[in-house]
Amino acid sequence: MITGFEHPAAFWLLCVVPVLLILKYAGALRQLRFPLTLADWHGAAFRWKSAAHRSAVVLSRVCWIAAYAAAVAALAGPVSVVREKVYTSRGADIMFVLDTSPSMAARDIAGRTRLSAAQRAIRILAEQERGAAAGLTAVGSEAAVVVPPTLDRDVFFDRLDSLVIGELGDGSALGMGISTAVYHLIGTASPTKCIVLITDGENNAGAVHPNTAAELAAAHDISVYTLGLGTAGSVPIEYVDPKTGNVFSGYLESRFDEELLRRIAQNTGGMYYGAEGIAELEAALSAIGAQESAAQSFYYRSTQVRYYDTVLLIAGCAAVLAWCIRRLYLKELV
Repeated sequence: MITGFEHPAAFWLLCVVPVLLILKYAGALRQLRFPLTLADWHGAAFRWKSAAHRSAVVLSRVCWIAAYAAAVAALAGPVSVVREKVYTSRGADIMFVLDTSPSMAARDIAGRTRLSAAQRAIRILAEQERGAAAGLTAVGSEAAVVVPPTLDRDVFFDRLDSLVIGELGDGSALGMGISTAVYHLIGTASPTKCIVLITDGENNAGAVHPNTAAELAAAHDISVYTLGLGTAGSVPIEYVDPKTGNVFSGYLESRFDEELLRRIAQNTGGMYYGAEGIAELEAALSAIGAQESAAQSFYYRSTQVRYYDTVLLIAGCAAVLAWCIRRLYLKELV
């Protein structure tokens, strides 16, 4: 997007257009012509009244004017200035632990699946907290780090969007997810570290109990925020098993262990949130981001992007179009 011009004085050349139009209609620029009238003894002189012809003449003139205006704009040096915040100190490290068990396919979050609602909310928080390093751990019957804490938002968002429901099994190894995240946060130099666990189920898999994982997090000054997602009771669900391709459709009796999630949060200095809708989910993650933000030093870096070549290309295309109309369609020699 063009935000300014390096040589705005070049736009004075646009004054040439109205001056030439005034001189033309005043007759000062009238071309030398030798009219040849073809008529019979009793008929009127021939006149070309085709609407297409008149439209082509007008269009060609507009194209010539547009080409000239674009050329002037190119001479003016169109540029856009992009200001980027560059951090010179490390911010918080946030590791998201996201449940990908089949129950996350339930559609009870504003018509979205629980997983897609969680992905959207995580994306919003990651956009707001640009100075924080974001990581992602997926949880099913097993737990795996999808992306370690990184400041590269493109990589993080690509991996976040690539999560598939059920790819790690049909269980919820919450303890494994927390402990895996802890091990990837221990070695970082961030002054603030936290884990955000988003789940809609109970711990029913894995070799590590969530309480043990919480103790491990507390021992390394890592806060764990827990978020129980979805509504309790019977909810509609449609799920495609990524391994077999079988489709499961029907209703799920939904529930999660709220007491366990509260205990994990309290024992690590975090907080528990329950979210049954998009607004509650986004508000919870926004509150977590505000509590875990770390003061950072930064400066603004300005980068100029020049559009001279692009605007000049537009001028050339308009001029070529005008010439084609005049020469090929109207059959004019000049």
